[in-house]
Amino acid sequence: MPRKIAVYPGSFDPITYGHIDIIKRGLRIFDNVIIAVARNSVKNALFTIEERLELIREVLADNERAKVDTFDGLLVDYVLAQNASVIIRGLRAVSDFEYEFQIAQMNRSISQEVETLFMMTSVPYSYLSSSIVKEVSSLNGPVEGLVPPMVKRALDAKFNRYNP
Repeated sequence: MPRKIAVYPGSFDPITYGHIDIIKRGLRIFDNVIIAVARNSVKNALFTIEERLELIREVLADNERAKVDTFDGLLVDYVLAQNASVIIRGLRAVSDFEYEFQIAQMNRSISQEVETLFMMTSVPYSYLSSSIVKEVSSLNGPVEGLVPPMVKRALDAKFNRYNP
């Protein structure tokens, strides 16, 4: 039986408990989930690609079915190159849906072989985004419960706060 592989793309700047929730739930459906960090994201990144990859690998170190990678170019080309057939996208609210729907339709027009699976975020993470985490952390607000401890330490280092 062929392995079912899904790709969960994003900027993951930084990875949050909301992302981790989607990854864990995706792993209940698929044999493997590739967490694909987009190199050509138009977002202003706080962490370099290498830092994001390392943080995600550290967070998911105990899960051998979760692979961490990066990609350039069209997502559907990357998905097909990985022998995957599904893109996982998390939705926090109805406001996310319109944009994600447009992207899914464009991907489908490029390749009929690739499906998009929308997963609603779990209720505790419905408001959570990497942007909110960065803003709260930059103002020295509490991010425990939003990100794993190693991500909090990385945020503290980025904002020149060192907690022994």
